[in-house]
Amino acid sequence: MKPIVTNRKARHEYHILEKIEAGIALMGTEVKSLREGRANLTDAYAVYERDEIVLRGLHISAYSHTSQTHLDPRRERKLLLHKREIRRLIGKIKEKGLTLVPLKLYFNNNGIAKVELALAKGKRSYDKRRSIADRDAKRDMQRSLKERNR
Repeated sequence: MKPIVTNRKARHEYHILEKIEAGIALMGTEVKSLREGRANLTDAYAVYERDEIVLRGLHISAYSHTSQTHLDPRRERKLLLHKREIRRLIGKIKEKGLTLVPLKLYFNNNGIAKVELALAKGKRSYDKRRSIADRDAKRDMQRSLKERNR
């Protein structure tokens, strides 16, 4: 289950509280374009709209080997979730500061495109600085242990 594309920025910008797997409704050659790895999750987010959850900002480039008219690469795409999952997520989204952010896009073992959503809370700037400092300290510690063991 190798990811097609990951949203590395999301882990820096948000505290991840919970992860949810959802199917994604794709049209025409979008699946072939995903198989080529031509997608971008950087500015994507999910919203509740008309009794369904929709993914906005996901960019899937046009498939290179087609003569068909191309779809809008940034169009809204419906996420495939059960009604009870949608109701549960809506309740959590309405809490202060929580949002749905896609973490990665991948094909499962059956070849079906899936998106891993995260119920997340935005980090403050001091939280981001602390995360960076912790990561740097951990890297320095690993480096010193590696050098000591030589």
